Amino acid sequence: MNPLDIFASNSEHFVGRENLEEKLKAGKTLRVKLGVDPTRPDLTFGHMVVFNKLRQFQDLGHQAVLIIGDYTASIGDPSGRNSLRPVLTPEEIDENAKTYLEQAFKVLDESMTEVHYNSEWFSKMSFADLLNLARKMTVARMLERDDFSKRYASNTPISIVEFLYPLVQGYDSLITESDVELGGSDQLFNNLVGRDLQADAGQSRQAVITMPLLVGLDGVRKMSKSYNNYIAFNDTPRDMFGKIMSISDETMWTYYQYLLLSDKRTIDEFKTEHPMHCKKNLAQLLLTKFFGVEVAREELANFENVFSKNQIPDSMPEYNWDAICSADEDTLVNIMTATGLFPSKKEVRRLIDQSAIKLDGEKISDPFLALQRPSKPFVLQAGKRIFVRINP
Repeated sequence: MNPLDIFASNSEHFVGRENLEEKLKAGKTLRVKLGVDPTRPDLTFGHMVVFNKLRQFQDLGHQAVLIIGDYTASIGDPSGRNSLRPVLTPEEIDENAKTYLEQAFKVLDESMTEVHYNSEWFSKMSFADLLNLARKMTVARMLERDDFSKRYASNTPISIVEFLYPLVQGYDSLITESDVELGGSDQLFNNLVGRDLQADAGQSRQAVITMPLLVGLDGVRKMSKSYNNYIAFNDTPRDMFGKIMSISDETMWTYYQYLLLSDKRTIDEFKTEHPMHCKKNLAQLLLTKFFGVEVAREELANFENVFSKNQIPDSMPEYNWDAICSADEDTLVNIMTATGLFPSKKEVRRLIDQSAIKLDGEKISDPFLALQRPSKPFVLQAGKRIFVRINP
C-alpha cells in the first residue's frame, strides 16, 4: 500500500498531502509531531487513536517527536470547550507528567521517539518574544475557530491567554521543524497555525493529519475523564476488561477500527459472529497489547466465571469493619462510600435505585438499609465489575 494511503487511513483531515508526497519521494525521514498536555495523570484510549497513527509512521521508518506540554498545560487547551479551563499548578502538572512517557511507550517505539518538554523553549522566552509571536495572529483569524466564535456570540468570556494557546502550540512545530503534526479532529485549527508560523519563518509547512475523537463508554460523547466514560492506559487488567465488555455493539466496531486498526473487510467478517464473542475478542486483543497474552487469558476466564456463570471472583478489595465504620452499625450507603470505590453517596443511592447493588448475591432495594458488624465476611457487589469483601 502507498505510504500516503496508510497515513490517510482512518483520518478525518489530511492537509498538505502533496508536499508530504514530495518529501517522501526525496527519501526524507519525516519528523512527525504529537503534543500531549499533562492535564490529567492518565492517558486514555482516546489518546490511543492518535498514538496508533504515530506508531504507523514509526513502523515505516519515520521519527516521532513527542511533546509533553508542561508549559501549554498551564494555559489549558480551549479546544472544544465552552468555558475557561481550570488553572493547574506547576506541581500538579509535574505530577501528571511523571507517568506519561511510561504510558506512551506502551504504544510507541521508544527507540524511534524524540521527547521534548515545551518548557525547554518557552521558559526562556522574554515578554518581547511573546509580543512578536502574538503579532502573527489577528483577532478575526482567531474567531474563525468554531468554539471561540460560539463563545463570543454567546457572550461567554474568552481570555487573552486562551487566544495564545494555538500560537504556543504552533510554535512547538516551528521549534521542532516538524514535517507532520498529528492530533484529534478538535486540534485542526491549532495544527494549521503551526503551518502558518513555519511558512512565516521560511520553513517547509508541516502536513496536518487529524483523527476522529473516540466515543466513550456511554457510546454518545467523546471519551473523556470529565465525562467518566473512559478507559485509561493505567487501568487494572480487570477494570480494562470489564469496561470494554460494557460498551455497546455499535461502539465495539469503532474500537476495532481505531484501537486495533482493523480494516472494513475484517470487521465485516467479525459481524457474522455473535457480538459477545467479538467483544470478548476485542477485550483480549487490547489487554494483550498492554499486559501480555497470559493476563488477557486470565481476565477472560475471570469474566466468564463471574458474568457468564454468576460466580464471585477470587480476588477483590477487602476492608475490615473498623477501618470503614466507627460504630457497630452503619448504613449500607455509608459503608460503600467509605471504601473509596464510589465517587459519592449520591452515586451509591443511584445504584441502589437501579437494583445494581447486591449483598452476598441478593439485590438490595432499600437505600436506608442498616448493617451490623458481621460475624463472618460478606461481599458487596455494584453492577457487573465492582466487588468488595467486608471482614468482621
